[in-house]
Amino acid sequence: MSEGAVLHLKGRVLVGPDEVRDELWVVGGRVTFDRPVMARDAITVTGWALPGLVDAHCHVGLDAHGPVDAPTSEKQALTDRDAGTLLIRDAGSPSDTRWVDDREDLPRIIRAGRHIARTKRYIRNYAHEIEPEDLVAYVAREARRGDGWVKLVGDWIDRSTGDLEACWPRGAVEAAIAEAHRLGARVTAHCFAEDTLAPLVEAGIDCIEHATGLTEETIPLFAERGVAIVPTLVNIATFPRLADGGEAKFPRWADHMRRLHDRRYDTVRAAYDAGVPVFAGTDAGGSLAHGLVAEEVVELTRAGLPAVAALSATTWGARDWLGRPGLTEGAPADLVVYESDPREDVRVLAAPRRVVLRGQIVG
Repeated sequence: MSEGAVLHLKGRVLVGPDEVRDELWVVGGRVTFDRPVMARDAITVTGWALPGLVDAHCHVGLDAHGPVDAPTSEKQALTDRDAGTLLIRDAGSPSDTRWVDDREDLPRIIRAGRHIARTKRYIRNYAHEIEPEDLVAYVAREARRGDGWVKLVGDWIDRSTGDLEACWPRGAVEAAIAEAHRLGARVTAHCFAEDTLAPLVEAGIDCIEHATGLTEETIPLFAERGVAIVPTLVNIATFPRLADGGEAKFPRWADHMRRLHDRRYDTVRAAYDAGVPVFAGTDAGGSLAHGLVAEEVVELTRAGLPAVAALSATTWGARDWLGRPGLTEGAPADLVVYESDPREDVRVLAAPRRVVLRGQIVG
């Protein structure tokens, strides 16, 4: 599709969960619902259209061993794009991926800077590893480097106890979150354990990644404060394997991880039922492959979310949460076209018919 060409999408355009249009046009890389004067020469695409999918927990520029080079980062971003993910919230990366912003053929990235972890309490080569007295300074640094987000590691295995433990004292977290908010950034945290959650929410955190430790005591607190969760269920599926690998050395931790895994669906459904905002994220880029957003949406439905809610977690709702437009008049034309109605069967997300990024057909 040449630059400047007009695209005509016919079929069903899912502008929102309850708003469906019969067609849209792409002119100058932007969406319009008004027939343009050059309509006769338009390229026509038919099908069911959604706003470009969102992976709200993804890591471009990272693999299981740490930072990767630009060609590997490019491959990761292209894999996500071809799966229909056109907006990524990069939930922590040690690599500088700003060059992606200059590529018209790669997804848009909202960065959270680099992870901030306690010394020797996270995966090697991933994070700034610091002590609590330095937390405010590092949060300020990453708030300035990121795109409105900062990522903390809220808990991890403590080798002295052999189980998951919180990484930060409450006072340090309160000061750090206040500093991020002063600088205009939201804060999220990696959390598996139960006891980590209430202090972070009470300190003003905006989001929790994974959130496997949610309980009937903490779910109402999340709902009351409007704290979002990104469950990353495709990642939580790996907990039994991780537990098997660590059981000999850390049996308490292994048992804990299995219990968190066993109740993962009940946890997510209870949070959703209570009104906690739930968004789709894959945790791709560490040990997981990229391009898994469709699988994550299916997992959300297995957890009990209605199909439209699971779709919203990767489309309309996710874009609104991240402050990015969907398929509205004048918005950048980032959209994905499918053969059939994804509201009837979310598994159709695994087979995009066309991917349109910045008004260009890229897949």
